[in-house]
Amino acid sequence: MGGGHADIPMIEASRALGFYVITSGNRADDLGHRYSDESQLADFSSLPAMLKLAQDLRVDAVCACCNDFSALSAAYVAGHLGLPGHDAYGTAVELHHKDRYRAFARRQGIASPLARSFEKPDAAKGALEQFSYPIIVKPVDLTGGKGVAKAETPDAACKAIDYAFAASRAKRIVVEEFIEGSRHGISTFIRDGKVVFFFDDDEYYYINPYLVSGASSHGSAPESATARVIADIERVAELMSLVDGLVHVQFIVNRSGVPAVIEICRRPPGDLYVKLVQHATGVNYPEYIVRAAAGLDLSGLRQVAAERHVTRHCVMAPRRGVIREVAIAADIRARIIDSMMWWRQGDVVEDVLTHKLGIVFLRFDSPQSMREQAARMHDLIDVRIQAPPH
Repeated sequence: MGGGHADIPMIEASRALGFYVITSGNRADDLGHRYSDESQLADFSSLPAMLKLAQDLRVDAVCACCNDFSALSAAYVAGHLGLPGHDAYGTAVELHHKDRYRAFARRQGIASPLARSFEKPDAAKGALEQFSYPIIVKPVDLTGGKGVAKAETPDAACKAIDYAFAASRAKRIVVEEFIEGSRHGISTFIRDGKVVFFFDDDEYYYINPYLVSGASSHGSAPESATARVIADIERVAELMSLVDGLVHVQFIVNRSGVPAVIEICRRPPGDLYVKLVQHATGVNYPEYIVRAAAGLDLSGLRQVAAERHVTRHCVMAPRRGVIREVAIAADIRARIIDSMMWWRQGDVVEDVLTHKLGIVFLRFDSPQSMREQAARMHDLIDVRIQAPPH
């Protein structure tokens, strides 16, 4: 249910497993459609559209793309057609909608930011004096930093509330405590409610403080924090009766070393994260994602440590304008082990917060050099921009 660049590894894995692969989505120029056997354009966020398409095509399995709306549609379709590999639709909603998950986590004592949810802008604005600042305001149903804003004052919070409500399709938001700390990701596979594989990383951000632009493995979070997050994932799996497969989490470790889960999902992470797992561990992560989505055997997946020091970097521009070139420092170019670039000279960058030109993977000799250079990768891979013509 998708066909973007980030979905290509799952498309290729599906074909390698012997499936006839049909991609969807409502953008005909998405790169993933070039790798599938067939594409059928439809909005993967539309439950009725996806159900009708799956029925018409008489599919044997559905796999979510790297998007929460797709994960919800996959669960919905699987439930209606009796297909394996997906949680009940109600469970998927509770997990992927931030207000529902925050309420669940609070009831169960699972590490999560303190948060309140609102269905009306006036109600949210009327409660602002009850919060300790700074706060962060988010739509309940979007990822990638869309509609998210930090507020230091009630006046700024009012603007953030309007921004979040305007972005949210569900027209619901959460207002939550802003946690200072290091930011990390952990991608796990559960089998019979237990984590049988995990892969952790450090996250990096560029101009958009809420959109991950890079990740390095293995991560530098304290082992105690990672163990706490894994225990929480297993608790969620038990309480929600999650089916076997992927659970991906983003978390923050505060200055006391205590983690809090800020995002959780059951679909592949975006921007070729699955290839980061592959490059660092040797595990064919896309294949296991497809196997889980199709209800196939997962017994071959076991814990493998990240033996190689690898960074995934999203190439992004520093400002609006016309792309002139991408200059890569010589020592950095020598460390590139894989890449997917789709920019062209003359392309126009309008939105510096989200526009990506490509993705590169780099291998380093030590975690120290990896972390030092990953933190300044946007300087080492320099997108050179000229002003657009008037």
